[in-house]
Amino acid sequence: MSSPLSLPPPLSPTPAITSSTSLPIPGTPASTSTSGSSTLWQDQILERLRARNVRDCAYAGIIDQYRQLAVQARVLRERNQTLLRAMNTARASGSAGDENAVRTALITSLEEQISRMRDETLDLHKKQSQHAQRLLEMSDTQRQAEDSARLTQEELRRVRDELSCAQRELEASRLTIREKDRFIQELSDDNNALSLELTQTAARNDSLKKDNASLLQRWLDTKNEEVSRMNEANGFWEEMQSARVRVGTAGVGVGSPYTASVSGTGTNGEGLQLAAETSEPPAEGSSGFRRPPPSPGQTRKSVTGKENG
Repeated sequence: MSSPLSLPPPLSPTPAITSSTSLPIPGTPASTSTSGSSTLWQDQILERLRARNVRDCAYAGIIDQYRQLAVQARVLRERNQTLLRAMNTARASGSAGDENAVRTALITSLEEQISRMRDETLDLHKKQSQHAQRLLEMSDTQRQAEDSARLTQEELRRVRDELSCAQRELEASRLTIREKDRFIQELSDDNNALSLELTQTAARNDSLKKDNASLLQRWLDTKNEEVSRMNEANGFWEEMQSARVRVGTAGVGVGSPYTASVSGTGTNGEGLQLAAETSEPPAEGSSGFRRPPPSPGQTRKSVTGKENG
């Protein structure tokens, strides 16, 4: 019985550069510790590796076909050696069993191949079950990812709605602030206008106060002058009254009328004349004097009282 046939290991092409390569990829931010020169030579090495990968992948089909041919050649070589050993064994035992020995060796080789194929089939079934289990797990993972993505989409839509509402509220707030700024500007203008008007009114009031004080002082001066003139007229009237009394005393029984007049200046600048005429003789029981007219002092009091009132 010959040894079982074994398949040769597959010839793998030159391994391609995967994402796990520790070399930096151009375009990615380099670390802060690396300098510009180190980044340059790393980029050069990466470019050379990529060029070699492209060059080797061009012959990937030829290498795969050569691997298949090598496997078939090895199988045929082992089968040939098995048949040769069986023929040698048959020749050593005798010529009668040559054909049976060759057939037996061939059957043995085929049975070994069948058993090997069954083992490979079992391995493939195991791998298929493992792959199916992994596919189920990946399906579950994909479903969970889809659910998570759907939830994320809903959350994103909700956040977008909230963002749009916030933007509308922000725009409304901006309009309100703009309106309030305009209202504040109008109030400020009105305040400035009122302040200016108040300042002008205060200045006008000060001017009116000054004019009023000046007019009051002038009026007081005028009244003082009138009072002085009235006092002078009153003194003059008293002198004339005393003179009239003297004249009346001296001319008792004469019978001729006499006239005494006092001239002065009134309140309004008009001539004030106080006269006393006697055309008739004094009545009996009298002392020869008529009742004197009201004094200028009483007239002055009535006039000044009316004016002051």
